[in-house]
Amino acid sequence: MADETSDTQYLKLEKVACRFAELHNHPVTQLKSRIRAFAVVLIWVIPFLSVPVAAADPPGGAPGGGPHITDIQHVNDRWDKVSVYSPSMDKVIVNDVFKAPKSGAPTFYLLPGIDGGDDIAGGGIAPGGKSWFGMTDIQGFFANKNVNVVSPLGGAFSWFTNWVADGSKQYQTYMTQELPPLINKQYNTNGRNAVGGLSSTGGTAVDYAVQAPGLYRAVGSYSGLLNPSDQPQQVSLTLAGGGASADAMWGPPGDPLWVTHDPSKNVTKLKGVAVYAAASASGGVGAVDRLPEGFGPNFTGGLIERIVADSTKVFADSAAAAGVPINYVVRPEGSHTWGLFESEMQESWNTTIGPALGA
Repeated sequence: MADETSDTQYLKLEKVACRFAELHNHPVTQLKSRIRAFAVVLIWVIPFLSVPVAAADPPGGAPGGGPHITDIQHVNDRWDKVSVYSPSMDKVIVNDVFKAPKSGAPTFYLLPGIDGGDDIAGGGIAPGGKSWFGMTDIQGFFANKNVNVVSPLGGAFSWFTNWVADGSKQYQTYMTQELPPLINKQYNTNGRNAVGGLSSTGGTAVDYAVQAPGLYRAVGSYSGLLNPSDQPQQVSLTLAGGGASADAMWGPPGDPLWVTHDPSKNVTKLKGVAVYAAASASGGVGAVDRLPEGFGPNFTGGLIERIVADSTKVFADSAAAAGVPINYVVRPEGSHTWGLFESEMQESWNTTIGPALGA
């Protein structure tokens, strides 16, 4: 009976994974229609990928040498699209940059979700538009704040970490060794950095502070999974939605790398880092989601939000037990939408990240 129960639960998870539609395909200001639902027991699993446009092959082949900027396109007087060659992945990554009004400012990095900022669900959003710059009011919120905001694009179904069996996915190296020095030089920053991530990359953002001590003074997890080694099945299901194997990321479940990259198991390494971690305990739809009138309950988004809320509590409890102070926020409502992620990010800036950066 126990085996039958386990099999039944797994089949239910697979069924849910096939029905969850990406609510956050739509900007909080432009969400107009109810979306078909399918869920991955963590985040937005899609059964197929569109051709990625955020990362391109280096022009004329690999440029060679170290990481360097290959192109800068000016969207407006403060928004640049900066293309950077990554030697570790041998490709060019496009990064949205909202420039600080004055030089000598800190930098706040924002990681994309599982889709890498592209509309892999086919919702009609322009390439690279399902991102922090496309889905939230980055320009409005940071208009009067002296900080550079940088958000890389691409890396769908990569967890934005280093993979042991896929050289094209070395995003931890990119975010901790390759990109920051180039941003510092190009925008004359003061070298103070913070990083935040949503959902699948919420735990990754915190992990960067563990893996690269001293680089990020503050980190933010916005409805993120913060105990992946305890939930390998959910990570595996999420990555499988993009045709990827979790075994190629950190090895099979139980491999030491799963614990190495688990924020809840490494809280003592976060001493001295300003940490914000939030999620909605109820997973219930609320005003923060900014869904269309009459949208109704968001069952699948709520399910995912409750899962990451439990994960966030595990992390917070581990930090408390270790005597490591963090800003742990339990939101009363929110169902894993861009509205919730944006609200959490803004709160993290006002309470934790901004003060830590001195901005």
